[in-house]
Amino acid sequence: MRTVRRTAVVVPATWGTLIVLLITPSPLPESRRYRIYSPASVGLWLLSMLVTPFVTVVLRWDWINKPCRRTA
Repeated sequence: MRTVRRTAVVVPATWGTLIVLLITPSPLPESRRYRIYSPASVGLWLLSMLVTPFVTVVLRWDWINKPCRRTA
């Protein structure tokens, strides 16, 4: 159950980070924003929304499976 809870923390944290990275260039001038938000870059961002959580879980697997320390 611990593994499910920690995985449920890692995946939304990864998605949140990707959303922040997408929104970060918003204050830039319109001429630069078009290049950043081009259809190709948005497509790659959507692909990363699908792939990156799996990569993050694989990279953080030691932490996800690590036993919790209980204090009495």
